[in-house]
Amino acid sequence: MRTFSLLKGQPVFDTKKGTKIGEICDLCISKDGVVKGLLMKKGVFFKQTYFLDIQKVASFGWDGVMIEDEGQLEKLKESPEYTLIHQHSLDGMMMLTSSGESLGLLKDVYFQEELGTIVGYEITDGFFSDIAEGKQIIQSEKPLTIGKDAIIVDVNQT
Repeated sequence: MRTFSLLKGQPVFDTKKGTKIGEICDLCISKDGVVKGLLMKKGVFFKQTYFLDIQKVASFGWDGVMIEDEGQLEKLKESPEYTLIHQHSLDGMMMLTSSGESLGLLKDVYFQEELGTIVGYEITDGFFSDIAEGKQIIQSEKPLTIGKDAIIVDVNQT
């Protein structure tokens, strides 16, 4: 399990050729809160965005993401349902409990790399609150609801 902030910027390597293909730049998240894949930037001067299905990742290391073959990448033709920081961004969206209590703003997600399951959400109440109290981690075993204005989640606070 890891956060997206630890994964962002990591290089992606082709295990057959031993070459660096690109770098992770975002997560593709479905409307029910499952990580479907990774967005990757590839290229030297004119970087293009590619989609990598999470099921096609050979392994997630602390220093890089390994895939079997560069052919597993798909050129991003249409924008994904949701991402964490790019188009249809969830970063900074208000999170509410199913009973209507405000939790704060979404800052990061904890997910199981092999399954793509999001198991926790890092919430912020703002810079000064984070310094004074720290960031909150919200856990949920049930799928969340992503709406236009807020994310609704059943919670177990830690």
